[in-house]
Amino acid sequence: MTKHAQSPKDVVIVVYPDVQSLDFVGPQEVFAAAQKLIAATGRAEPGYDISVASLDGEPLRTSSGLEVVPDIRLADAPARIDTLLIPGGAGSRGASADEELLDWIRVSAPSTRRVTSVCTGAFVLAAAGLLDGRRATTHWASAAKLAERYPSIEVDPEPIYVRDGNVWTSAGVTAGMDLALAMVEEDLDREAALTIARHLVLFLRRPGNQSQFSATLAAQEPEREPLRDVQRHVLEHLAGDLSVEALATRANMSPRNFARAWSAETGITPGRYVERVRLEAARRTLEDTGQPIATVAAACGFGTAETMRRAFLRALGVAPAEYRRRYHPHGAPSGALAA
Repeated sequence: MTKHAQSPKDVVIVVYPDVQSLDFVGPQEVFAAAQKLIAATGRAEPGYDISVASLDGEPLRTSSGLEVVPDIRLADAPARIDTLLIPGGAGSRGASADEELLDWIRVSAPSTRRVTSVCTGAFVLAAAGLLDGRRATTHWASAAKLAERYPSIEVDPEPIYVRDGNVWTSAGVTAGMDLALAMVEEDLDREAALTIARHLVLFLRRPGNQSQFSATLAAQEPEREPLRDVQRHVLEHLAGDLSVEALATRANMSPRNFARAWSAETGITPGRYVERVRLEAARRTLEDTGQPIATVAAACGFGTAETMRRAFLRALGVAPAEYRRRYHPHGAPSGALAA
């Protein structure tokens, strides 16, 4: 059988009442774009056949009130699913307690090439027992709850998505598109995924991890506009002067008043916030690039590799080079300087 004659890969997206619409529509758009690209360019890959499925196949409403009409009942899903995707949302609590749904997932998962979740869909996979002993992620605001409820899971609240064997989990909402792009890149190639990302106006690999959102969203509504401006400035000028004095000048406040106001409205000191944001940027750069440690340190505002090493050890208990070996897709890239 030639590649052209292969059947499309079956992608089954499970929906349930009060599901978060973007959790499944986003990935669906990515897979649909990949299918269109294959058809338009005559590529040899088999492509995707996407089905939205629910237990009874009846119309249901998402958490935003959007009505969804599933394509099929779960009972009618393909016998061998290529990619099974479980979205999250307000309804994930009910879904993770629905034994009929969980039983279907447990039965289907062993013959499925990839089992994936978006956002709090991780709770559904966890309830089905599919995350036991695995590393996984979920929406940053739900990570602690997932770890508490399922102690056998190694919950990492930082990454946009995590792959552990054939089980993929992603952070909140739009991170499902990052997840789908990564899977399309695996199935096709980087150029195809980049073409789709450009079409959908997405990053192929989003700069930063979800902790950049947790750090800023936790204080996203300060009462004073000068503080919001300072937050934006920090994120956009990591290598600049981000001392309390410099940030206070930008906010047109005295250093003492600025530090007091910042801590009161964000729950974290200015210095700690700056270090956290720089650390998050450095981690993502180490995960996604082969840049030398010293280059990463300078670009992320640490100045020297030694300063960044101390920050990593203090916050993570691991040096940057070891962190890269653990989390870069290909380990420590050749030419990357150790630290």
